[in-house]
Amino acid sequence: MSSYETVAARLRDAYKGGAVLPLRDVLAPDDAAGAYAVQDINTRFWAGNGRVIAGRKIGLTSKAVQAQLGVNQPDFGTLFADMAIADGGVLAANAVLQPKAEAEVAIVLGRDLNNPEATPEDVAAAIDYVSAAIEIVDSRIADWKITFADTVADNGSSAFYVLGQDRHEVAGLDLYTCGMAMTVNGAIVSVGAGAACLGHPLTAAAWLARTFAKAGEGLKAGDVILTGALGPMAAVKPGDVIEAQIGGLGKVGFSVGSK
Repeated sequence: MSSYETVAARLRDAYKGGAVLPLRDVLAPDDAAGAYAVQDINTRFWAGNGRVIAGRKIGLTSKAVQAQLGVNQPDFGTLFADMAIADGGVLAANAVLQPKAEAEVAIVLGRDLNNPEATPEDVAAAIDYVSAAIEIVDSRIADWKITFADTVADNGSSAFYVLGQDRHEVAGLDLYTCGMAMTVNGAIVSVGAGAACLGHPLTAAAWLARTFAKAGEGLKAGDVILTGALGPMAAVKPGDVIEAQIGGLGKVGFSVGSK
């Protein structure tokens, strides 16, 4: 078993066995190639065991977070169908280790996107609909003491996601200045706007499209794309009710169960 395969297995085991130490015995903090190799091992493992790929998530779209981790680009992880929680649904507390929530703009593609030079306009032309979303991020790395390589290897620190019930055509939406407010138990915990997501959510999506096209994969019709946080993430705990509202897109929410 290679060192990458060993680390991949360590991360899979952490979902049930608890968070593990940072992966620096194998991955240097800026080892993007190695980290994505580990992520790919687990993506293929899970897909081979029956999990269905539903789309992708984009992370590290905040310039402040990029600076904190010493990188100058976003990252991505894979969304599986079993990671979706219905709007207003319940997240089982025992399904996560150290969860946090962040409000995002989600896009769902209506056609394949395979252009290695994709622009935000190309992405807009491929969109079926846009909705408000909350991503529940989690880390299999103890105490969230992550480097860029840690979070990439750990599938972009992904866990679950919630899509709002309201679906909108992209035409006419202002995804640049749209305001976001997220609450936990009615108290505001995060505010932001579309511009906080790499300058524009469609700019982030275009980066993802180019990345996948250059790798020979492309994005697929029906893919859910979580374009990145519009404001700071907030820790959540059992019993919490989390809601987000994004201008022009409406509300989305979920609660955390007691167990």
